[in-house]
Amino acid sequence: MRTFYRLFFLPFLLTFSIVSAQKSTLYTHDLKDFNTALLLYNDQQYAAAKVIFEQVAKKTNQEEILADCAYYVANCAIRTQQSNADQLVEHFVATYPTSTKRNQAYLEVAHFYFEKNNFPKALFWFDKVEESQLTQKELDKFNFEKGYSYYNARKKKEAIKYLNTVVNTPEYGAQAKYYLGFMAYEGDDYKAATKYFDEVSGEEKYKEKLSYFQADMNFKLGNFQKAIDLGLKAMGQSNEMEVSELNKIIGESYFNLKNYEKAIPYLSEYKGKKGKWSNTDFYQLGYAYYQQKQYENAIAQFNKIIGGNDFVAQNAYYHLGESYLDLGQKTQALHAFKNASEMDFNAELQEDARLNYAKLSYEIGNSYESVPSILMAFLEKYPRNANVSEVEKLLIDSYISSKNYKEALVLLERNKTAENKVVYQKVLFYSGIEAVTAGDYTTANKLFNRAINESKDPTITARATFWKAESDFVLEDYSSALVSFKQFASLPSATTTSEFKNSNYNLGYASFKLKEYEQAATYFQKQIDDNKEDKKRLADAYLRLADCRFVGSKYWPAIDNYVKAIELKSVDADYAYFQKAICYGFLAKNDKKIAELTAFLDRFATSIYRDDVLFELGNTYVADKKDELAIKTYNQLITEFPEGTLTSKALLRQGLVYYNDDKNDLALSKFKKIAADFPKTPEALEAVSSARLIYVDSGKVNEYATWVRTLSFVSVTDVELDNDSYEAAEKQWQQGNTKQAIAGWNAYLTSFPNGIHALKTNFQLAQAYYNDGATGKSLSHFDYVVQQSRSEYTEQSLVRLAQIHLKDNRSEHAIPALLRLETESDVAQNKIFAMANLMKLYYETKEYSKAVVYAEKVLAEPKTEEMVKSDAQIIVARSAIQVGDEAKAKSSYAKLLPIAKGELAAEALYYDAYFKNKDGKFEASNEAVQKLAKNYSSYRYLGAKGLVVMASNFYGLKDSFQATYILESVIKNFAEYKDVVATAQSELNKIKAEEAKTNSSIIK
Repeated sequence: MRTFYRLFFLPFLLTFSIVSAQKSTLYTHDLKDFNTALLLYNDQQYAAAKVIFEQVAKKTNQEEILADCAYYVANCAIRTQQSNADQLVEHFVATYPTSTKRNQAYLEVAHFYFEKNNFPKALFWFDKVEESQLTQKELDKFNFEKGYSYYNARKKKEAIKYLNTVVNTPEYGAQAKYYLGFMAYEGDDYKAATKYFDEVSGEEKYKEKLSYFQADMNFKLGNFQKAIDLGLKAMGQSNEMEVSELNKIIGESYFNLKNYEKAIPYLSEYKGKKGKWSNTDFYQLGYAYYQQKQYENAIAQFNKIIGGNDFVAQNAYYHLGESYLDLGQKTQALHAFKNASEMDFNAELQEDARLNYAKLSYEIGNSYESVPSILMAFLEKYPRNANVSEVEKLLIDSYISSKNYKEALVLLERNKTAENKVVYQKVLFYSGIEAVTAGDYTTANKLFNRAINESKDPTITARATFWKAESDFVLEDYSSALVSFKQFASLPSATTTSEFKNSNYNLGYASFKLKEYEQAATYFQKQIDDNKEDKKRLADAYLRLADCRFVGSKYWPAIDNYVKAIELKSVDADYAYFQKAICYGFLAKNDKKIAELTAFLDRFATSIYRDDVLFELGNTYVADKKDELAIKTYNQLITEFPEGTLTSKALLRQGLVYYNDDKNDLALSKFKKIAADFPKTPEALEAVSSARLIYVDSGKVNEYATWVRTLSFVSVTDVELDNDSYEAAEKQWQQGNTKQAIAGWNAYLTSFPNGIHALKTNFQLAQAYYNDGATGKSLSHFDYVVQQSRSEYTEQSLVRLAQIHLKDNRSEHAIPALLRLETESDVAQNKIFAMANLMKLYYETKEYSKAVVYAEKVLAEPKTEEMVKSDAQIIVARSAIQVGDEAKAKSSYAKLLPIAKGELAAEALYYDAYFKNKDGKFEASNEAVQKLAKNYSSYRYLGAKGLVVMASNFYGLKDSFQATYILESVIKNFAEYKDVVATAQSELNKIKAEEAKTNSSIIK
């Protein structure tokens, strides 16, 4: 019901009758003071009069005078609003029950309170009045005032009773009809209201007010044009609040007459109830704009409808969706149609909204539920919809486009129609690709096999064959990889795939791993001939082709290909340069070899092959009998790499050079240093043997025996038994008898725990256990190797130890092994492996600063693979988030975005949206969230977080509907993520509290 503003009549001046005392009494008694008080009372000087009346009452014992004084004292108290006035009146009535002023006292008190608009007190005293004692004039006034007091007390039944008694009186009739009409108007009895209002329409003082009420009544009766005419007429005669209501009446009348253009200015000027609009108010103005194709204005109104759940809200959300579509704002349209589709007040509209929601979900993605399930739900609910065939096609395509392969497989396995089998093969294939991205090659291999077995789409079959081969290769099943790569290359449809251009490259590597070097060389040459655009892969193909030629002793072709790899700036240019030098040595061109090795040292100061180059250079000097240069070169190696794997070998070579030059003392010093610093190594054993020759030649066998007894790893008396025991086990291994070899090695270590071959035996035994899957048994043997002086077995043992501890989640053991591997590794990939896992472990153990250090080391390493670089960037970014360094996190996620795949890409997109939101770039942030929804819907947690950011964006864009709808949807659809739901609920509460200030329909 509309608010109205009542017309209050001007209060009537009430005069109290003054009853004169009998003349005889006045003349008999001295009533000078009484008369003085009476004059003051009549002059409205009530306080002064009250004082004198009270004094007179104290001096007289005349009953009549006392009664009059009590009467006037009570009346003065009422008029001066004293707190005990009511009690004084009651006292008067109780003390002088026979006083002629009793009824008059009640009436006058009631009139007084009525004049003061204190209607509850007026009614209290009116109820005490004896109506039968009143004159007709007094009775008319009594009935009107009591009726009006009831009206103000909202007791319409009683008000109507009393006002009806005076409708025909000249003094009160017009007022009574006005209020009777107004009560009929309030009660929606417009016929009675019109009758009363028509009867007083000639009265000037009611004329202005009646136009408003008549306009409203005609509107409610559906007489819209008449309501408009009356409303326009009343505009100039109404106050500000009435003008607001008239704007609403006129605007809504035009709206109902479908004259939307004229409705807009009036609906816009409405001020609302107590400054607030309802959802209906927003809908009407929004719909009027919609009909005028002013979609931005329509959206501005529709999106203020929050929490609506009725016919109006459903219509509003549907037309809001259409408005968004007309402006190309598809994400917003998706939410609006979803909301409309969930209401069943209009079944036809609901069906159309559901269709639009399904189509948009397919087109732009959906973070709340999988697109296939949305499309399937539509088909199940509306099997006779005219768009069924179109939706069925979208359903088939959606399995691929949504990239939610896991759920797609479930749905497809449930609906194995002939048409779906083609899609089923694709989903199997893409699921395998997703597993590859996640590094789960075992699962990927199984999925690719299943895809191949379906054989519905030749292109997918070919691609699955290729990736099955790729996963076989990573799993080190090179034979199967080679077979599958060959199968792929032979398939006619393979030539149309992106994988085909590198098929020879993959065939080459598989053959290379199987040591089929001639075949590998053929494939690498084909790769070089057919694909010269990919410079990185081209350089690697030249390098591997060179290796194949090198293994086949074709040194000139090897050199040519190493040079081409170097010219292409291969990441392994240092390796190619080193190998080129080695080739010259095999070609008996030691001068050229020495020149190349020397040039290498100048060109590659930090290469991991530097110690190899120094060692080879020293050896070449020895071969050329340039002993001084050889000794100098070995010294350089020993100085630069004091704990390197070649240091003991360099010392041994120096000792042998001295021995061959008859510098026995210098030779012995080198041999003894090896035995002391590198015990149990093969070099130590050879050093002892060489030293023995020097001692025997010089006749100092006793000195030799004395020295040897100080060495824990050599027992002079048991040497032959030691060798025999070791060789027996080694023979079993060479014959492929793994179990017998393991038993033999264990027997050897039992008999010779510190024997000559203890180091190698522990390593071989550890490797055998590891390859057999008994990693627990291998641990102690790998540990033994790494606890000894550095040897050729140290690096591989550290790798295995790290792998075992990482697999078993023993970070406290994995970290020390990885730290050593990082510093001691000679193989670049092992070093990267160590750094990459250290960064992950430090992150997992919340040592974020260390995690960042290692992540940056990984990123700085040129040979790091792109997938590992993604991991490094994410570690830097996540660590920065954990320590509150958002600037660094923002930079890291930005670098990650172009290279990341799978979940990492989803996370990078989320933070792209997050930081754009913080920068106030709301539309750009929403685009990032939409990409997240479209391409990575399977990562629900990140999708949910992205939606909360999107809600914030929309609120920043003044779109309250989108903001609240998204937050409510997050709360409804992502209950498993309590942290996200808590954030969404908090944000929703804030928005609703703010919007409730201007929208009366919102329930906080």
